[in-house]
Amino acid sequence: MSTPVKLAIIHYSSTGTITEIAKELHDAGVKAGAEVRLLKVAELAPRAAIESNPAWAAHHAAIADIPEATAQDVEWADAVLFGTPTRFGNVSAQLKQFIDTLGGLWAAGKLADKVYSGFVSTATAHAGQEATLLSLYTSIHHFGGISVTPGFTDPQKFVDGNPYGTSHVDGQGSNPVDETTRAAARIQAERVVRIAQLLKSAA
Repeated sequence: MSTPVKLAIIHYSSTGTITEIAKELHDAGVKAGAEVRLLKVAELAPRAAIESNPAWAAHHAAIADIPEATAQDVEWADAVLFGTPTRFGNVSAQLKQFIDTLGGLWAAGKLADKVYSGFVSTATAHAGQEATLLSLYTSIHHFGGISVTPGFTDPQKFVDGNPYGTSHVDGQGSNPVDETTRAAARIQAERVVRIAQLLKSAA
C-alpha cells in the first residue's frame, strides 16, 4: 500500500478570502487521503497599514494560530498549493518573498519533480486572476516542478471558467466564498492529490 501524498497549502491572505479557499482545499485534500499542512506566509506590511483596515486587522488576528510556512515544509511536500490575492496582475509580495527564500532548495534540486498548483482572488471580475496564476507558474517552471492545473476536467469547471486554478471575486469583501468557488477548490485539490499519488507510486 502506497504512503499518503504529503500536501502543503501555502498561502497569503489579507482579509480572509484566500484563507477560506485554503481551508476548503485542506478539507478536500484530507478527504482525498493526503496528509495536509495548512500554512501561511509571513506578513510584510507594517502594523499601521494592517490596523488602518478593520477587515485586515481582524483577519490578521484570526489566523494567529496557523503556522508560518518554512522551506522545510516545501521540502517535505510531494505537492504544494500556493494561494495569493492578485497584486496588479501578479503574486502578492508576501508570497513572492517566501518563494524567493527557496533558492537553497532549488540549488540542491529539491524543488524539482513535485506537483504544484495555485489559487487566487481579486476584488473585481477578471482583474488579473489568470495573469497572476501564470506568473506564479513561471516560478514553478524554474523549479523543475510539475504544474497540475484543474483544466476543464470536470463539468463544474465550466461554471467557474478558470482552467488555471481556483479563483474568486470577493467584491472588496461583499462576495463571500460561494459554492462555485468551493467546488472548484475541491476539484483542484482532488486532481493535485491524484496526480501526486500517481507520481509517488511510480517513483
